[in-house]
Amino acid sequence: MNFSIVIPTLNEEQSIVNYLTALQPYRDYCEIIVVDGGSVDNTKSLAKPLCDKLILSAKGRAIQMNAGAENAEGDVLIFLHADTFLPETALHQIAQAINHQQWGRFDIKLSGDHPMLKVIAWLMNYRSRLTGIATGDQVIFLTKQLFESAGQYPVIPLMEDIALCKKLKQISPPICLKAKVISSGRRWEQFGVIKMILLMWSLRLRYFLGEDPQILAHLYNKGAFWKT
Repeated sequence: MNFSIVIPTLNEEQSIVNYLTALQPYRDYCEIIVVDGGSVDNTKSLAKPLCDKLILSAKGRAIQMNAGAENAEGDVLIFLHADTFLPETALHQIAQAINHQQWGRFDIKLSGDHPMLKVIAWLMNYRSRLTGIATGDQVIFLTKQLFESAGQYPVIPLMEDIALCKKLKQISPPICLKAKVISSGRRWEQFGVIKMILLMWSLRLRYFLGEDPQILAHLYNKGAFWKT
């Protein structure tokens, strides 16, 4: 079983070396593909020696991840955010899971000091098990064949992970691994944990009700949902 880890990046020079360095032991078993969406800092030059393929693409997480998948040689795709660490046994656990289901995700732990981050991570994991929907932070993995048959990530500016999972659920339920990936809680702490919770709940509700993802992306980037 061959693996490809696809990482979309945009102006990640402050942290990209740490995250890619942590992936170096995996390079004996899989390829690491960094897909840059137009960084204007040193992300590309820092990432190049630490990955197997550096791909330049248009900006947009869905666009970038699709570009990475199209260039992937592995038969199992792992979509990893640039601020997330995999558990040491990630590939072994994915290999076992793929033998039972065609796709899945990990539980998540948010790094940071705020006590609510543990609660948020627990709620994310619980909700995902209940609904069969994963977020990109939980590191979605699936066979390349399934990814292509599902039509890849919908090219929308936000909620692309939710949209993909809805399509995958129609084919098979996900494997929800209990092993935890560690994702940065920085944006939660910087924006304000309570504000971020309300923002994400609001965006998900609006998406469920049919709001245009372009509008949702604007609200997410500006953090201004309470003004509308």
